[in-house]
Amino acid sequence: MSKVQVMDHPLIQHKMSYIRDEKTSTKEFRELVDEVGMLMAYEVTRDLSLEDVEVDTPVQRTTAKRLSGKKLGIVPILRAGLGMQEGILKLIPSARVGHIGLYRDPETL
Repeated sequence: MSKVQVMDHPLIQHKMSYIRDEKTSTKEFRELVDEVGMLMAYEVTRDLSLEDVEVDTPVQRTTAKRLSGKKLGIVPILRAGLGMQEGILKLIPSARVGHIGLYRDPETL
């Protein structure tokens, strides 16, 4: 089972203060959620596996690093997760996107 990752990066905390502020406009809120999604993607992908690849630069052939393994996928949790999806896809545009639909039973909540 994977561990829980606490997002305590100063930029994320800073942006979250504006997301939570009732004075933040809808436009600013959307932009901030997008930015937080991007910052979170950066943090959670820190330990992805890399492989060496040969690339031709304008000067010479060299070795570079690329993501290895299977194609990445994201599954945003509805509402807040959907807003973060675009920020994540800016960093990982080839990621597959899945959706899970859940509903709450108000009587058993």
